[in-house]
Amino acid sequence: MPKIIELKLLAEEAASPDKIREICAKKLGLATSDIASIHILKKSMDARGFTVLFLFKIEVVLQGESYSKEQDLFQFQKIGKKTCHIIGFGPAGIYAAFQCLEKGIKPIVIERGKAVEHRLGDIAAINKKRYINPESNYCYGEGGAGTYSDGKLYTRSTKRGNVKKVLDVLIQHGADEAIAYEAHPHIGTNKLPKIIAAMRENILAHGGEVHFEKKLVDFTLRKQKIVELIFSDGSSEVCENVILATGHSARDIFYLLDKKQIEIEAKPFALGVRIEHSQDLIDRIQYKGKDRGLYLPPASYSLVTQACGRGVFSFCMCPGGVVASASTNDKETVVNGWSSSARNGTYSNSGLVVEVRAENWQSYKDFGALAALKFQEEIEHKAFASTGSIIAPAQRVEDFIQNTLSKDLPRTSYQPGLESRDLRKILPNFISDSLAGGLMDFGKKMKGYRTNDAVLIGVESRSSSPVRIPRDKDSLQHPQISNLYPCGEGAGYAGGIVSAAMDGMRCAEMLSEN
Repeated sequence: MPKIIELKLLAEEAASPDKIREICAKKLGLATSDIASIHILKKSMDARGFTVLFLFKIEVVLQGESYSKEQDLFQFQKIGKKTCHIIGFGPAGIYAAFQCLEKGIKPIVIERGKAVEHRLGDIAAINKKRYINPESNYCYGEGGAGTYSDGKLYTRSTKRGNVKKVLDVLIQHGADEAIAYEAHPHIGTNKLPKIIAAMRENILAHGGEVHFEKKLVDFTLRKQKIVELIFSDGSSEVCENVILATGHSARDIFYLLDKKQIEIEAKPFALGVRIEHSQDLIDRIQYKGKDRGLYLPPASYSLVTQACGRGVFSFCMCPGGVVASASTNDKETVVNGWSSSARNGTYSNSGLVVEVRAENWQSYKDFGALAALKFQEEIEHKAFASTGSIIAPAQRVEDFIQNTLSKDLPRTSYQPGLESRDLRKILPNFISDSLAGGLMDFGKKMKGYRTNDAVLIGVESRSSSPVRIPRDKDSLQHPQISNLYPCGEGAGYAGGIVSAAMDGMRCAEMLSEN
């Protein structure tokens, strides 16, 4: 019977499969030839001490023993008469389509953006021409925002669904098997497009439909059900069930629901800036001044504190990464971050955001359920107006803390470019003051983090949706519309690739039972 052992290894040991095998044999009192194979079950890094250690949980299979690789994959059924229109083809929409196929339901996917391979040109135009295609950008298109913004697979939502199945299906379609055991799995923007395309082809091969560059603009209601979907090209389709998985940037959907007097509600979210350091600096801080060398990964961090009575925290930290424009039209400036699979870039960046509460959008209360969205929009518009383009307003860290305009700015990974601006004139006082307090605290927790060689780039405003679309906690149906299933980040029920994927699966599962 295979044996489970735990190891603490030095970085150079952890990097060598042969060395890991040798250490496993020694711990079990065996010769290496007695081992048929080893399989990593869990891997994490402990950098708290002066010596960085890697913690492994490993299954050791001896000669003569069998190893059965168990993957939790979708088992597709013959499609029956039941259909479901899935609006949006990000993680929630993709996994909802897979779950529909497992239940014998025909998924008909409607995606406003382009297929993943055709998004590249529009994303290149953002960086080179500072042009935003409002239907094809970092947020809109096959795979959603995650496809071209990093592919982190971190989640704390293990009680919401089957994390293993989400990861196993990604591996099935080309992701590295390491995502199944890494403590902080990550695919990388350079690898995700092929994986997403392979998932789409699998959906099509098993009877699903995927329609790109088709934008939902209206729908017809009858007897508390959506009976017809209407698209921007003038076409329409009769529908039986609808999973709404449009993501947190599809504001036109929120406006449409509000216009049709379908219940939505403003919800708390977070807003702030991107902070960019050199990766070398973050490595030196996290590795206690030592050179990272050949075997240690680019260092990351996760920071949280209270400042001015509010939560301030890092978000979507990208080691060796790039700051990118996440704007969805040409009158707003929004930034995000991503890394390639190697995370070998010169810079490190992270969202640095402050919690926004209901009390903060009271001046927009006349907009009702859209009040938090309006608050978010105004700050993005102010950021754009400060430079007149998607060139981002920026300020050195210490200058921001001291409320001083930066005379110049450091080099940056943000390709549209930066211009020195007073970020306090763009951000509300409660955010600016909380960020300044948070930066001072983070500078104590990570010696060197608070430096004027680092830069704050505005604005990081899409960390979560400012709107929640309510649904019944048991059936997952909208309380007013029995065949509408609000889903994923845009509906306010997820916060990343894995949690959105699990929510898509849950919605399709409940749809199959209702």
